[in-house]
Amino acid sequence: MPEPEQAAALSATLRTVNALACWVSQVAFARGVPREYELRKHTYPRLKAEGLGAQAAQHVIKKVRDAYTTLHANIRAGNLGKPQSKRRIKAASKPITFRPRAAQPYDDRCLSWQYDAQTVSIWTTAGRIKNVRFVCSTDALKTLRDHRQGESDLIERDGVFYLIATCDVPETETYEPDGFIGVDLGIVNIATTSTGYQAAGRGLGRYRKRQLALRAKLQKKRTKSAKRRLKERSRREARHVKNTNHVIAKTIVTEAERTSAGISLEELKGIRQRVRLRKPQRVQLHSWAFAQLGDFIVYKAKRAGVPLVYVDPAYTSQTCAECGHVDKRNRVDQGLFICRGCGVVAHADRNASHNIARKGEAVWTAGRESRVPATP
Repeated sequence: MPEPEQAAALSATLRTVNALACWVSQVAFARGVPREYELRKHTYPRLKAEGLGAQAAQHVIKKVRDAYTTLHANIRAGNLGKPQSKRRIKAASKPITFRPRAAQPYDDRCLSWQYDAQTVSIWTTAGRIKNVRFVCSTDALKTLRDHRQGESDLIERDGVFYLIATCDVPETETYEPDGFIGVDLGIVNIATTSTGYQAAGRGLGRYRKRQLALRAKLQKKRTKSAKRRLKERSRREARHVKNTNHVIAKTIVTEAERTSAGISLEELKGIRQRVRLRKPQRVQLHSWAFAQLGDFIVYKAKRAGVPLVYVDPAYTSQTCAECGHVDKRNRVDQGLFICRGCGVVAHADRNASHNIARKGEAVWTAGRESRVPATP
């Protein structure tokens, strides 16, 4: 919550360091992205001459080098498409650029926190400014005071400044689970558990369709105000989805903690590359934030000490949870499961969640068993 003159200094600092980061990126690209030490030899003198402090200059160079490391990792992992895809060629054929208000890292020599007064002292290109107020919740302030470590990032978004601090919170000791809760993730039903909880995706789907129609209208206008509104709506939709996933994850983890159970999740990595769908269904699949929901469940489970395992999702929707009979025809439609072996009728997602729970118990038991051969 900076004062007007403080905000001006912070904004000017972000514009300066990101403009210089773009220049460092051009140098790195022209020289084949050398190691950080070599890149420093080619860029550090000019950064100092432009008025950056020693630590700020080092952070700009490191930020650029880390950006290229991330880009190359994404290329190797295939996240930017196949070798000849337009997206991959475009990403690898030009220097990385940084937005004028992109995040800038600060270490303890450039930024100091005064927790009692809830102020910070921070380096800027106009000099160090003190008594910059910050606000956060009481719980966040306690976490900040007890567990903050390493660097913090300064970012400006819609004229508001944020300090993103890294807190290393110790994990709670994991207890021995009394059974497992299977979680089946989907599009129609975002999450279905073996305990009966079901998070329907109908409301979220309608919200996304409404946002999609509004985006289409704004894109047709092609005006500056329309582009500004598009950015606002994009962030609003992301926040809505994120909040929904937080609520679902908290409900699942709280139920597991209350019943002293573990959580069994499907390993869905690479599902977008494996699944082949028609165009209308692709929109639903690619806007489905299942990875985010899974990450939320994982970190909340770690903080609560809830055991969590990943299982292979193969055949979980085709296997009868009662008799174990596997048949592709068991899955009559999206919501109905009728076993061809024993005739049991069940909700398809709930049946799958029971299979996932059973697999989770098997994985947990196998992890506890010793694989060392017996001594003769």
